[in-house]
Amino acid sequence: MSSLTDWITALASVVSAGGVVFAVWQLRLTKQIHQKQFEDGLAKEYRELASRIPTKALLGSGLSPAAFDRSFDELFRYVDLSNEQVALRMRGRVSDETWSNWCDGIKFNLSLPAFRKAWEEIRRTNPQQFLELQRAADDQFASDPQQWANGAKR
Repeated sequence: MSSLTDWITALASVVSAGGVVFAVWQLRLTKQIHQKQFEDGLAKEYRELASRIPTKALLGSGLSPAAFDRSFDELFRYVDLSNEQVALRMRGRVSDETWSNWCDGIKFNLSLPAFRKAWEEIRRTNPQQFLELQRAADDQFASDPQQWANGAKR
């Protein structure tokens, strides 16, 4: 009888351990799903914003002064969104893969004439605004904002 009790106790321990492993796996999976939904929401916000920016600006053509003035508010919103993306990475709210994509996109867009002109005007007008994006841009996006506290490189 004792060996049967030992066997049942061992089996119960294995089942309990399996339940704990399953629960931990389920929590991690849920966290990953929520993070992807969060990141997808920001990607949707970018697409909506980009749809209001003149196609010429997105293709790298310069804008006339009048077209630039008409588009400045949307370009400002893009800078604001980009700054938020950098800040989210600093706080560890964005996965490595998503940050890599966002980082490449921000770097590329800020190199386009209309975006660059807007970014330079924003920095000149209020140098205390968008400090996270300023730090990333000054570093040429070479370091990972999540690692800024300890100085590690991307």
